[in-house]
Amino acid sequence: MNKIVLKASSDETGLRADKFISDNSDISRSLAANLMESGNCTVNGSACGKSYRLKEGDLIEISLPDNKEPEILAEKIPLDIVFEDKDLLVVNKPKGMVVHPAPGHYSGTLVNALMYYCRGSLSGINGVVRPGIVHRIDKDTSGLLMVAKSDTAHLGLSRQIKGHMFTREYQTVVTGSVKEDGTVNAPIGRHKTDRKKMCVTTENSREAITHYSVIRNYSGYTYLNVRLETGRTHQIRVHMSYIGHPVAGDEVYGSGKPKWLCGQCLHAKKIGFVHPGTGKYMEFDSELPEYFTKFLKSIE
Repeated sequence: MNKIVLKASSDETGLRADKFISDNSDISRSLAANLMESGNCTVNGSACGKSYRLKEGDLIEISLPDNKEPEILAEKIPLDIVFEDKDLLVVNKPKGMVVHPAPGHYSGTLVNALMYYCRGSLSGINGVVRPGIVHRIDKDTSGLLMVAKSDTAHLGLSRQIKGHMFTREYQTVVTGSVKEDGTVNAPIGRHKTDRKKMCVTTENSREAITHYSVIRNYSGYTYLNVRLETGRTHQIRVHMSYIGHPVAGDEVYGSGKPKWLCGQCLHAKKIGFVHPGTGKYMEFDSELPEYFTKFLKSIE
């Protein structure tokens, strides 16, 4: 049984309990209501209904039943392996491939392919659904990511990410004209009304820093190199939208899909880290994929 504890602030006084839970977690409002009605959610230690109106300082404790993890099958899917040794590998993920299984995507993912390729030699820290996965990139983002083969390698790489010692450079095309290089330093958290989205917010957020430099300006677009100092979910997409230059083709944080694009024009081009086994710094660079170069030609 997993437990979540939330505390109501003065700004949340008067909110319905089910809405408060939905706004401050990944739990849907309907599931929150069901949990309260079944006695799996309490306020200040006592059961209450979904329509309970919160008071400042109320403590909400949610008990979530353990989920039975689905069986994840190994699948023979081609992989573009950039580097591999006994500790880890670096993969060049194509646009359109989901990194790990999730509702609606239990096959055809990078994890399904890795399970077949690695034959069980993957770190188990993230459980059976995400074996070997140290960090992620979005389904419609292409490019490089690391995969850990052992728990020791996984822990070593994770420490570098947490300590901002991990090189991650992307290239992207954004809408509008970006005149000069810059940095976005704005915290990112879950969107209050759309739980599938992230946003710049000071509530329940984490530090997020994105550095960008102009490669070339086009009519209506700008080609950028982007370096992540932190690695939050959808960070580049959220930050670029926040400064008024959403990533081209981003239908979640942008304004539509230009010709030649299916999903955002965003590529994880460079990755660098200290090898957890040898202690040596390693850096890898990948060529721009066809969808990216084709779009650049279309806007020239």
